[in-house]
Amino acid sequence: MINTASILHSIKRFWLPIILAATTALTTVACNPSNFQTKAAQVPQMVVAVLSEPSTFNSALNQSAYSVFGFIYDSLINENPLTSKLEPGLAESWSVSENGQQIVIKLRSGLKWSDGKPMTADDIVFTYNEIYLNPKIPAPLKELLKVGESGALPKVKKLDSLRVEFSIPEPFAPFLRYVGGIPIMPAHALRESVRTIGSDGNPEFLRMWGTGTDPKTIVGNGPYVMETYVPSQRVIFRRNPYYWRQDAEGNPQPYIERVVWRIIESTDTQLISFRSGQLDNLEVPPEGFSLLKQEEKRGRFKIYNGGPDTSTTFISFNLSQAKNPQGQPFVNPIHSRWFNKKEFRQAIAYAIDREKMKTNSFRGLGELQNSFVYVKSPYFLPPEKGLKVYNYNPEKAKELLLQAGFKYNEQNRLVDADGNEVKFTLLTNSERKVRQDMAAQIRQDLDKIGIEVNLQILSFNAYLAKLKNTQDWDCYLGGFGGGGIEPHGASNIWRIKGASHAFNQGPQPGDSNITGWKVSDWEKEIDRLYVQGAQELDEEKRKEYYYQYQRIASEQLPFIHLVQQLDLQAVRDRFLGIKYTALGGPFWNLYEIKVTD
Repeated sequence: MINTASILHSIKRFWLPIILAATTALTTVACNPSNFQTKAAQVPQMVVAVLSEPSTFNSALNQSAYSVFGFIYDSLINENPLTSKLEPGLAESWSVSENGQQIVIKLRSGLKWSDGKPMTADDIVFTYNEIYLNPKIPAPLKELLKVGESGALPKVKKLDSLRVEFSIPEPFAPFLRYVGGIPIMPAHALRESVRTIGSDGNPEFLRMWGTGTDPKTIVGNGPYVMETYVPSQRVIFRRNPYYWRQDAEGNPQPYIERVVWRIIESTDTQLISFRSGQLDNLEVPPEGFSLLKQEEKRGRFKIYNGGPDTSTTFISFNLSQAKNPQGQPFVNPIHSRWFNKKEFRQAIAYAIDREKMKTNSFRGLGELQNSFVYVKSPYFLPPEKGLKVYNYNPEKAKELLLQAGFKYNEQNRLVDADGNEVKFTLLTNSERKVRQDMAAQIRQDLDKIGIEVNLQILSFNAYLAKLKNTQDWDCYLGGFGGGGIEPHGASNIWRIKGASHAFNQGPQPGDSNITGWKVSDWEKEIDRLYVQGAQELDEEKRKEYYYQYQRIASEQLPFIHLVQQLDLQAVRDRFLGIKYTALGGPFWNLYEIKVTD
């Protein structure tokens, strides 16, 4: 699962991100980098990898953390991950009204799309008014733009060919960061598809730029364009000749001519590929760290340690009591009664030995995680201020279960008040070995308190479809890409009607036949706190709103947090200009990185 912040993170991870998320890793076995350097193309290149193939080439519709958009789009405004300060991107400058409710953004003059057509204020107005704010287009990033209790969206108007004004009806603290970070799309290439309505009543835009589209026809404004895409194997990007950046001497940037993005759906295989020299960068898995550390000098690479990763790792129970369009409950009603007991969720949290998980699954390369908010964020609530922590205590777990009406049968297995044996299925994805190790331990830990756990391990896209579409799951082990220090990036997870409110997913656009959806009082209170936190411009008062939400979340446990791994990245020594940070990764400034051979 991902949130809208992590969608933006996946778009901008390689350079100056507004909202940051998890890094991509490396990939396949049959493709050596030398295979891409033909006689006609001995050019500077970088070979990186990713755990899953892209689900779309249409950035407005993307719901996957594994996307091509970080290469082919730039932002209006960028956040420097070293300083957290906003810096000009496609926008030359911006101004904010005294009340924070109007923002005027001025584009750089002479900007061009990757097909050579001019980029102007018309593209910004088109992107917002006809795509992101269009009620017929289910753009996930729309969630970030909703303001206040009413969910009002900004108004966007053109002032002249380079200037656009954004306005909102009330204060909204993260407004500038989100407006500046959302990808702008080309009006000349997409306007007709947005305005043409198909036989199903939806804009043709919803069928535009799928992964079956010729990648050369995808128009962007970032440092690279797509050259080729081979499903399940690789995407090759080449430098965008119309990209705006250049160095002090007037040389075009980026300096790296080609990026090979290999699709390797296993961290084990990625590790093998990196050790054999086929990859230039690796998100170091815990199981591979000690081996790689010994090989740094011989392998001519460096392992960077950014401390705790910005992402989250957890298990979450499906609290939905709703029924699908066929009138069938998404969750077995017997299971639903268990899952919706706070004491049950707390007992599960106490029953999982996270220290053991940190030692075994993460090889000690992690920290116990207790909140959805990044531990280095000023909005993180420390335990001494009220964050509830669930350290391993199986006896406490049993005590809570007995208090909640469960009991143990003659075989010492947990049963509910009606005699139903407590068992459920834990869903996770197959690409990360550490996830499978964690799932295996959770099964063992819960068996010790009499609960049977069955594992269901799927490919990432199948896993995501089950969570987002069919919604017929009991419990899942997953994570969200980090949103940096701004907690509002997770609003689509915590707001009741958010598209990623997966633990109790409400009807989404087009889901009118879903019935029986119920929302708890604590969900409503968190929803209210998120609204107030975004409306408040005073930073100290904002902290209190997000502190209170974390107090509620740690009591109610829609997410049972596990272990936060360290952000470890191995990068070949031949790259000059690396300015590593956990918030931005090794290549956030890719445009200025050079290759020495």
